[in-house]
Amino acid sequence: MSSYGVSINYKNIKIMGAQILVPISLFLMIFGIVYLIYSTRNRERLALIEKGVDASIFLKGRTNGVPAWKILILNTAFLLIGIGLGFFIALFLSTYTQMNSDVIYPATIITMSGVGLLVGFHRAKDLDKE
Repeated sequence: MSSYGVSINYKNIKIMGAQILVPISLFLMIFGIVYLIYSTRNRERLALIEKGVDASIFLKGRTNGVPAWKILILNTAFLLIGIGLGFFIALFLSTYTQMNSDVIYPATIITMSGVGLLVGFHRAKDLDKE
């Protein structure tokens, strides 16, 4: 206790400092990454324009291919199908085997979700070829 009757709890000060510094540092990190991406892209484009390359190459990738929303819906559909199959297989395994259901459910759901995403990736690649 100090001479004025005020006690200072240093543990609370350290926790409050962490509660303030973590969001600030997270914001600064995200801002730094976004700034670095945009400034680098701008420098690359300026260098290409100075060399005399046509600026229309920056818009070339946007007009070709399948719209992103179709690929997102396709991958989401295959992910949800994989999760559903994972539940079904886990229920089947836990009913007809003596395996521990605490292990079966997460393992089959995660495995079948991965298989669903892999199938969705290959279907999106085939969709892009058309």
